[in-house]
Amino acid sequence: MQTSGPELRGGNISLKMVLEKSMEQRQTKIFCTLGPACWDVPTLEALIHAGMNVARFNFSHGDHEGHKACLDRLREAMKNTGKEVGVLLDTKGPEIRSGFFADGKKKIELTKGQTLTLTTDYSFKGDSTKLACSYPSLPSSVKPGQSILVADGSLVLTVLSCDVSAGEVTTRVENNAAIGERKNMNLPGVVVDLPTLTEKDISDITEWGIPNGIDFIAASFVRKASDVTKIREILGPENQGIKIICKIENQEGLENYDEILKVTDGIMVARGDLGMEIPPEKVFLAQKMMIRKANIVGKPVVTATQMLESMIQNPRPTRAECSDVANAVLDGTDAVMLSGETANGEYPLAAVKIMAETCVEAESSVDNNVLYSAIRNSTLDQFESLTISESVASSAVKTAIDIDAKAIVVCSESGATACQIAKFRPFCPVTVLTTKPQVARQCYGYMKGCEAMVLPSLDSMESVVTDVIDGFKTKGLAKPGDAVVVVQGMNDIVGSTNTMRIQYA
Repeated sequence: MQTSGPELRGGNISLKMVLEKSMEQRQTKIFCTLGPACWDVPTLEALIHAGMNVARFNFSHGDHEGHKACLDRLREAMKNTGKEVGVLLDTKGPEIRSGFFADGKKKIELTKGQTLTLTTDYSFKGDSTKLACSYPSLPSSVKPGQSILVADGSLVLTVLSCDVSAGEVTTRVENNAAIGERKNMNLPGVVVDLPTLTEKDISDITEWGIPNGIDFIAASFVRKASDVTKIREILGPENQGIKIICKIENQEGLENYDEILKVTDGIMVARGDLGMEIPPEKVFLAQKMMIRKANIVGKPVVTATQMLESMIQNPRPTRAECSDVANAVLDGTDAVMLSGETANGEYPLAAVKIMAETCVEAESSVDNNVLYSAIRNSTLDQFESLTISESVASSAVKTAIDIDAKAIVVCSESGATACQIAKFRPFCPVTVLTTKPQVARQCYGYMKGCEAMVLPSLDSMESVVTDVIDGFKTKGLAKPGDAVVVVQGMNDIVGSTNTMRIQYA
């Protein structure tokens, strides 16, 4: 009996697909955090070959000198491999941390039910009865009954009373715990009275990021659209090419997500702190919501935190972790990120390899024709029409699907056209031609399915495209007679794509 209408997902997954390794080319990008476990040149070369698209420099740790030495090694590895990866500066942001301990102690023991006082005098050296907190407005920000989470939630405190004049908060310890110095603290549901961009963040961007030619800024704890505007002001008119990825990791950021999405270049679903700010059982809903909305407006989205966490110590991930990576891909993420797995884990290379393989397997289960239609229909539902350049990009992807094109070639000076092509999720590889190395690294770094080539000029476009397609034949990506879709603009205005044609190998 033939039926019409919705069907259960997974109807295109066969036993053969389950048992045989997919040979498709990976489209989802991989961000790797650099650290002691991987920052020597040979390991960086191995990570690049294994699939690292963007190298993340975490400015919650280290200093400018140390990060510069690591960047120099990364660029040596790029030169040795012949592959350029994106460079991302991840700001520390307005973190709240516990203080130091008295008598040289490195850990304190806390017992369920005991009272613990928090003081805003950060010079105070604490013990198991009283701890310093770096947030000056703590007593006026929290109320009795609210929770304070310490050390990624391994310690839960309940507020009993607040003394604003003394700068103290009295709490009850809800679980036995041993914690070290300077642990992160989260205040679920509290609007924190701290600037999103700290003096340290501004220094990191202006004194390290800009002089060293970074490609991306991951802005921590973004709470409103004006935070993004502030970063753009700091970058100045000559550095607007640096892409801003907003990390959504608290309730205020979620509540202002639509406004943030309008002004940012990309989104990071930062599930670690987000899982402290909202109930952990709600994080997957926030992830799906944020990814869907970013997909509709065509802005790349990165899913991060604890994706393969067990591989910090173990050579293989848990099945749940692989499922987490795969489900992020199925949700529509453009990129997935490794943190401690590559920065200080025992198996950084294995983590990148298994993440890449998991992404490929997840992608192989997607019906690209259905996905294309879903993105286009969702865009029309929200905006009622497509822009001219969006329409050309949409038509190019649909044409590639219909004629089984082996590749899409995009001529894109700014990367805007490439981003629109990536939005509609073509099943075939996308090669971006640009004259700007930074744009090439950004397209390769966080635009789904995109590779990039830097050319001295795009003047002789016909011959350039022909040479690129000849290269596809040499590499075995296309055979004589195979169709390739070519997309380009006919003027120098950013996002002015107005031409789509088919060329044969």
